[in-house]
Parts: sequence; C-alpha cells; structure tokens
Amino acid sequence: MDTKTDRLVRTLRLRHLELLVALCETPTMRGAAAQLHLSQPAISKMLGELEGCFGARLFERSHQGIHANALGSSAAFRARAVLHELSRATEDVDAMQSGVTAILRVGAPSVTATVPAAIVRLRERLPGAAVQLREGRVHELIHRLLDGELDCVFGAITPELISSDLIPLLEPVVLLKDELCVLASTSNRSYAGRRLKWADLQAAQWVLPPRETLVRQAFMTVFLNSGVTPPVPVIEAMSSVTIGTVLRQDPALLCAVRLEHALDEISRGGVQWLKVGPQVVLPSFGLFFRRDGLERPEILTEFTDAIRSVSAAATSGNERRAKR
Repeated sequence: MDTKTDRLVRTLRLRHLELLVALCETPTMRGAAAQLHLSQPAISKMLGELEGCFGARLFERSHQGIHANALGSSAAFRARAVLHELSRATEDVDAMQSGVTAILRVGAPSVTATVPAAIVRLRERLPGAAVQLREGRVHELIHRLLDGELDCVFGAITPELISSDLIPLLEPVVLLKDELCVLASTSNRSYAGRRLKWADLQAAQWVLPPRETLVRQAFMTVFLNSGVTPPVPVIEAMSSVTIGTVLRQDPALLCAVRLEHALDEISRGGVQWLKVGPQVVLPSFGLFFRRDGLERPEILTEFTDAIRSVSAAATSGNERRAKR
C-alpha cells in the first residue's frame, strides 16, 4: 500500500464511504443528512475529512445544491463497490454457516440455454454451491457487476456496450459466437431437410422482435442484401414465452432469434432449426468479470470452465446439424 492509500485506510470509516455514495445520489446536504440519519454539521465535517484524505475537492457547491465532479464520481464508484462487497461478504458468511460452501452471483439475459446448463455442471462439481441468477439487459447487468452486486455477467457484446466507457473496466473470459437462427414448429414440414436461402422465406409468416432490436435489424439487412424486401411480421413480440408458444401452436409461423434463444427453444421440444444461408453473424456472447486484478475464487473458475464446456458441446452439436 502506498502512503496515501495507507492514510485513507487509517483515517476513513465506512460511514465516509456511505456519505460519498449518498452525495452522488442526493443533490443536497440536507438530503444526504436525512438518508444517513446525521445532522448537516456532521455531514459537512465528514465531507471535509473525505476531501482532506483524498487531497482534492470531490464535490462542487452552489445555491442549487451539491454535485460530484469527475474526481468525486470516480471515488464514489469505487466506494459503492466496496460497500457492496462488504454486504456480499456478510451474506456469504451467513450462508456458509448454514451449510453452503460458496455463492455465485451471475447476471444473464432471461433467454439463455448456456447459463442453466453451466449452473447444473457447476453444482455437479461443487454440490454445496448456491447460485443467485439475476436476469436483465446486459448494459444494466454490467453496471451491477461493476458496482459489486454481481460476480460475473453472461451477455452479448452489443454496440451499446462497445461504444460505452465500460469496456476497459471489464475482463472477458469466454467469448462465444452467435448467429441469426430461423425456427419453425416440428409440425411444419414445408421446409424440413431443405437448404434454404433467405429469399426463399420472403413470403413466410414471421414472428419477429421490434425494429429497434439487433435481431430485427440483422434480419432486415440479410433480406435487403439478398435483393428482396424484408418481410413484415404477422406477430411482433419480445417475450420468449410468447414467441415459443405461438410457434408451437401455429405450424405456419417462422421466427428469427439469436443462437442462445434457438438452443433454449430446441431443448424444450416441438421446434426445429431451419438451414438458411448465408449465415448471419451476430455480436458474440461473453462471460465478463470486473477487471480488478484479484485472484478469482474457485466457484468463478469452475463456472468459467462450465460455460466453456457447455459451449463446446453446443458448437459440436451445431456442426453435426449443419452437416445433415
């Protein structure tokens, strides 16, 4: 530890870290005082101690209130992660006292075949492990990872993520290829066993996600590249439950989904994967950790290996399917 960091450790209390976070979330000293159940003079004194320890002004004061400058925002980001890590440590100790050997907190999209299979494999290797799965959009989950709420996130490397300033803070440990897949009910025999081109499916009845989604945009682009007008869906839906249900109940329908969604639907039965060319590559999926330089606990290492194992099995299955 350098001299400045040593001084921070010896001088600051956890209450100072709570104040850092509170002042970033509350625009007034009065609001922060109420949130922390302290008086305003106490808040002012603690803020002076904070800025003294860091040797820099962290917040700008004005008649409109108080707001963090770039230095304050950066310090608060780290403080929030420290507080979440402490909260996780308390939960871990409580869980281990009740018999759990380790806890994994993973973020993932709501539709994924890889993560459930990897969790099963993880628990085969570590029977005493407990898993807390948090579902959501990858950008939101990445923020929860960086805040210390999650241990890892499995999700697509979206243009939104690439264009953000978060990439340098992340460590991708597994990258999986993704592609646009076409599914149909197994009752639909019109296309079974045929090698199709996208233009062959221009007149089909489609279930598609909204226009603003990456899948829909890739779908429209491949038809335009094939020289035909992109089909207008007869059903537009985001919910995987809705898509899977209508697909199975109406054999006339086709749907375009990501590989993760396709594998999930196929595993449930009643759905077939149509061979359509040319292949449309989508942004890869990845398993992300925080780039903190710390040694990974065993449960994270085992989960990473489980993701790789499940992915290898899926890739092998896809290659066999493509040769049929």
